[in-house]
Amino acid sequence: MKKSISCVFVLMLFAVTAFSQSMKTVYVGAKIIPIVGNPINDGYLLVHKGKILDIGGNASNKAWTADTRIVDVKGKVLMPGLVDTHSHIGEVSGADGSNPIQPEIRTLDSINPRASSIQRAQAGGVTTANIMPGSGHLDSGQTLYVKLRDNANKIEDLLIFDKDGDYMGGIKFANGTNSLRGRGGFPGTRAKSAALVRQRFIKAQEYREKIKKAGNDKSKMPPRDLAMEALVEVLEGKRVVHHHTHRHDDILTVLRLKKEFGFRLVLQHVSEAWKVADEIAAAKVPSSIIMIDSPGGKLETTDIKWENGAALEKAGALVGFHTDDYITDSRVFLRSAGFGVRSGMSREKALYAMTMANAIMMDLQDRIGSLEKGKDADFIVLSGDPLSVYTKVEQTFVDGLNVFDRSKKEDYLIAVGGYGATNDRLVHLDCFDGDLGGHR
Repeated sequence: MKKSISCVFVLMLFAVTAFSQSMKTVYVGAKIIPIVGNPINDGYLLVHKGKILDIGGNASNKAWTADTRIVDVKGKVLMPGLVDTHSHIGEVSGADGSNPIQPEIRTLDSINPRASSIQRAQAGGVTTANIMPGSGHLDSGQTLYVKLRDNANKIEDLLIFDKDGDYMGGIKFANGTNSLRGRGGFPGTRAKSAALVRQRFIKAQEYREKIKKAGNDKSKMPPRDLAMEALVEVLEGKRVVHHHTHRHDDILTVLRLKKEFGFRLVLQHVSEAWKVADEIAAAKVPSSIIMIDSPGGKLETTDIKWENGAALEKAGALVGFHTDDYITDSRVFLRSAGFGVRSGMSREKALYAMTMANAIMMDLQDRIGSLEKGKDADFIVLSGDPLSVYTKVEQTFVDGLNVFDRSKKEDYLIAVGGYGATNDRLVHLDCFDGDLGGHR
């Protein structure tokens, strides 16, 4: 009998979700931080079918039509959902030990969309993420841009598609100590690392030229090569290189390769960005940085500084933050902005670095990263100022739908941890017997 009742509840919940999407919903009374534009006191955010219809102030003086559901969020702070440009949630894997450069590998084929780590990210206010393979290779494969939607049973439920209907993602490259093995085809020195990457891009240029010369004559086409296809997308600017790099000399090597082959680039981590901030800015390359608050890790991060963000901002470079989850737990991602301000960043650019800057790095600036008419209704409700250590993410919305609510005991468990919080069975709606031991 219990199971039958719970199944009925599930069906009712789906019906409520569908109904809520069909209605207009307005969130009124909060302080709204739209990121693009000044903060709005006594603000309102009107959403419908996953999009933002309107945003403005003087909510208490507004009259709403009968077909609009009104949600009072007075005393709260509302801002765009956080965008994470470097995450490893979803139990992602990438290349293996057979080769140091494997651009044909797709994280699409390795992400578990039911992983509890996705729910942890929702609990931290993350609504969009660039899920990447590791950095133990010069190229460990293709990354994937995803919306952290709820109740995903397959990876397709999380995908973001471009105007041509293709799912979106970049490609992960790395240099420095991670890929230095000196055996099995892997490089033993930094110079060899760069040489291997250069050699592979030259091969991709030659592959592209053969295709161009073949024209419509299929008999002249080179044998299909998945690795070369991916690198040709990089050469043509269709796939952004997200490049793990730490030391100042490694950073400049990446900039050198970018100049030589013309690929689009986002620098990831850049622990010593403060040493070469002017060079990064001059190259017009964005940086996705991490705020590490404890000692340890690899030697090449010894000179990392919290002042990285401030140095890049001062130099005029686009800068964003990322989690590299688990390095920074997604649930405390928001504090990166606080660390940035504490170390010299402006408040505006620190919050921009959590949202809009990262959207730009993922070619999603027209859809996410700020609260503007026509954009996706991805937003979070905070208990207070986003830079305060006391502030909590209370609710997270993706495409206008609530994917995290701290007031629910099952979501609270994900937010704070404890027994069962990492059980993947908890994080997907299902017919179940019992309470938290079954599922949410």
